[in-house]
Amino acid sequence: MTGKLAILGGGKIGEALLSGLLRGGTLRVDDIVVVEKHEPRAAELREKYGVATVDVAKAAAHADTILIAVKPQDIGALLAELDDQVGSRHTVVSVAAGITTARIEGALPKDVAVVRCMPNTPALVDQAITAISPGQHADDDHLAVAERLLSAVGRVVRVPETQLDAVTALSGSGPAYFFFLVEAMIDAGILLGLPRALAAELIVQTAIGSSIMLRDSGEHPVQLREAVTSPGGTTIAAIRELENHGVRAALLAAIEAACLRSRELGAASA
Repeated sequence: MTGKLAILGGGKIGEALLSGLLRGGTLRVDDIVVVEKHEPRAAELREKYGVATVDVAKAAAHADTILIAVKPQDIGALLAELDDQVGSRHTVVSVAAGITTARIEGALPKDVAVVRCMPNTPALVDQAITAISPGQHADDDHLAVAERLLSAVGRVVRVPETQLDAVTALSGSGPAYFFFLVEAMIDAGILLGLPRALAAELIVQTAIGSSIMLRDSGEHPVQLREAVTSPGGTTIAAIRELENHGVRAALLAAIEAACLRSRELGAASA
C-alpha cells in the first residue's frame, strides 16, 4: 500500500503526479502533502488542489512514501535536509533525472528503500510511460508502491537501473523530439501554402492515428511505413530526401547525446 505521500518538488512532474493521483482516486487530498519552497508556486498548488504545503520535516513525518521530484541540481541540498527525517518505514521514490539509487542511498540512513523512476511529460494527460528500477534495499513491495503511484498517469515498466540513462534519452526526452518533428512538418505545410491552423490539424491527427496504429497493429514500424510507400510515389521521394539529409543518423546522435548528458547530470550531483 502507498499509504500517505509526500511530494518533494511542485514542478511539472510533481504536479502531474499530484493531479493524476487525485483525479484517479488513488489517494485523497488529505493523504498528500507537498514541499515547494517557492511560495507563489506553493500557493498556486494549495489553491488549485487543496493540498497542504509543508517543510521537509513535516512531510517526512506525514508520509509513508516520499516522492522526490526536484531538479538534479537541487538533489544535494534536499537529501541533506532529508537525511535525519527518514527511516526504514519510508519508501523513497525518485523521478530526478540522472540521479542514481546509490547516490540517494548514500545520503540517507542505512536500509532506506529507494526506487528510481523516469516518467515523461505525457503524464500531464495520463499517457506517460515510466520506467522504474529498484535500489539495493528495495523489494517487490517497494516496486509495487512506485508502480501504484506512477500508473496513475500512464503505463509503468520495470528495467535494470543500468538502462535508465538510455530510457531518459529515449522516452524521458522523447516527447520533445516528436514536438520538434511536428513543428517542422507544420512549417512545411505553411511553405506549401496551407493555413497554419489547417496544417496543424492535419499533422496532429496524423500523429495520433499513426501512434495508435503502431501501438495496436502489432506490426513493425518498417511494415507500416512500407504500406504507405508506393513504388515511384510521393512517399518514397520524401523518404529519399530524409535519408539524404541524414535524419536517421541525426536522431541516433541526438538520443545518444541525451543519454550521455543524463550520465553527466548524475555524476555532477555525486
